[in-house]
Amino acid sequence: MQKRKLGNSNLEVSAIGLGCMSMSSGYGPPADKHEMISLIRTAVERGVTFFDTAQVYGPFTNEELVGEALSPVREQVVIATKFGFDLGTGQSGGLDSRPETIKQSVERSLERLKVDTIDLLYQHRVDPNVPIEDVAGAVKELIREGKVRHFGLSEAGAKTIHRAHAVQPVTAVQSEYSLWWREPETKLFPTLEELGIGFVPFSPLGKGFLTGKIDENTAFDSSDFRNSIPRFDPEARKANRAFVELLAGVAGRKNATPAQIALAWLLAQRPSIVPIPGTTKPARLEENIAAANVELMPEDLGEIETGAAQISPRGARYPESAERMVDR
Repeated sequence: MQKRKLGNSNLEVSAIGLGCMSMSSGYGPPADKHEMISLIRTAVERGVTFFDTAQVYGPFTNEELVGEALSPVREQVVIATKFGFDLGTGQSGGLDSRPETIKQSVERSLERLKVDTIDLLYQHRVDPNVPIEDVAGAVKELIREGKVRHFGLSEAGAKTIHRAHAVQPVTAVQSEYSLWWREPETKLFPTLEELGIGFVPFSPLGKGFLTGKIDENTAFDSSDFRNSIPRFDPEARKANRAFVELLAGVAGRKNATPAQIALAWLLAQRPSIVPIPGTTKPARLEENIAAANVELMPEDLGEIETGAAQISPRGARYPESAERMVDR
């Protein structure tokens, strides 16, 4: 597996990471714990060194899963987790990034992850009630204490990134980014380039849509959060298949899959981009890892760019309540 550095930091990770959320929540009932431990360890054997989790996934159970799976290979991997939701009751509700809450929650994350230090700690969503300088200051103290190595932000706006970076250098920003959600290119990339910050796209396969395995007739489990996303309404799915067809055209020439072309396209955008596709299936893990070896030539990238410019994504990427939490 190729390696990449996140921005100007010394944090080197595999070119493709593994998002672990879907193993515990979001896309239906939790997957079998032992199977997921095996999947995570297989990823390590295949060269993946970057694993993404969060306190809110489960909540808490995903950190425990990742911690148990990676404890035998701790020195080989980079573990990222996130704070920022009010999880006092065990349920994801509002936001809470008060410094005292950050420090308390990190202590519990360390226990669940079975580590002495969190490699990359993100604020999961910007808390409008807590100045970002206070958040960055709290993480700075945790770094000084050796409990955290690097600071990250998730779904933050450019102004917030600047303010946080002035207090504690930000190593990585995590936001949704894929061929069918390209807003970061204009809203974030100039700031990340200016400050030397790496970028970690989540949902790099459009929450599974860009694999080509989902159409307007696909039925999701009742607990699958895609049921609430406007972009996954049946009519929107039907219209958005144009993205899959574009990827499939290139994939046919490259002896690849649409998902692999979608990931290879991301890797080609910037040298400090590290996508974190998630999966619960061994075959999909292998497919995603192999995308790092797909080389897109300038003519391939041009074809994708020209084709994508003619497609307008149908539907919002979040329900309104979640949309209010991003780009602050």
